[in-house]
Amino acid sequence: MTLKRMAFGNMSFVTEFILVGLTDQPGLQLPLFFLFLIMYMITMLGNMGLITLIVLNSHLHTPMYFFLFNLSLIDLCYSSVCTPKMLMNFILTKNIISFTECMAQLYFYSFFVISECYVLMSMAYDRYVAICNPLLYNVAMSSKVCSYLMLGSYLMAFSGAMAHTGYMLRLTFCDANIINHYFCDILPVMQLSCTSTHVNELEVFVVVGINIVVPSTTISISYAFILYSILHMNSTEGRSKAFSTCSSHMIAVSLFFGSGAFMYLKPSSAGSMDKGKISSVFYTNVVPMMNPLIYSLRNKDVKFALRKMWNRWKLR
Repeated sequence: MTLKRMAFGNMSFVTEFILVGLTDQPGLQLPLFFLFLIMYMITMLGNMGLITLIVLNSHLHTPMYFFLFNLSLIDLCYSSVCTPKMLMNFILTKNIISFTECMAQLYFYSFFVISECYVLMSMAYDRYVAICNPLLYNVAMSSKVCSYLMLGSYLMAFSGAMAHTGYMLRLTFCDANIINHYFCDILPVMQLSCTSTHVNELEVFVVVGINIVVPSTTISISYAFILYSILHMNSTEGRSKAFSTCSSHMIAVSLFFGSGAFMYLKPSSAGSMDKGKISSVFYTNVVPMMNPLIYSLRNKDVKFALRKMWNRWKLR
């Protein structure tokens, strides 16, 4: 198949890209297709189930579950932005994506990933207030405060996604059209430009740096105070409950920020893009799948809501 290009003088500008995918080994294509299809189905069912559970159970209408609702919605969306194209890579000889579709995928991927950074930060702040200042919890985490935190999260995501997409659109793509990735990620697409990417690399480092360092620092400070409060609790049961609540969040945070920092907070030429693809799998496939499992299997309120819904269904 001949890829379409837009001619301009003696040059041709790419209007379609080919996505290489996760691997080019034929023997791994079918097993990986079924593996990631199962993971995607678990992600969809898990996050949709958690969203439904939170909406239908009034005792889950609290700040903690308000943020968890948004986290599940974000995971549902950004997994759907990346995974379908990834699955197509395993069954198609050439997985072609138009320039417009590529930029749209890059925008929505950036938007949902940045949103998740700030939702995780808001969840850490919620746990900090609940454990360190329980008497002020209803005031500090009022519905108005929660709404502002989510609005701020989405505004930061919007500005970050616009910056990434806007700076990508200023680049020129001439003849190179093979993206060494399974979706239109920032660094692999940027490497195909036939013009200087120095400004873009600086933009990526600054924007990604802000959106990783600010939330992760806030989360670290919040959990330092939480840990201090837990260690000074007199009740063993209280310490155990606090550790149980916070450990779920820390597992999710470590997976998400760790893989994101490995991928973006380095020069685009450092390391191989194959390592970057493996890192991307964590925050595009593993984390969205694990979040509903982490927060439901380790959460008594969610288990109670599940039993309640199950008993209600059986009585019908």
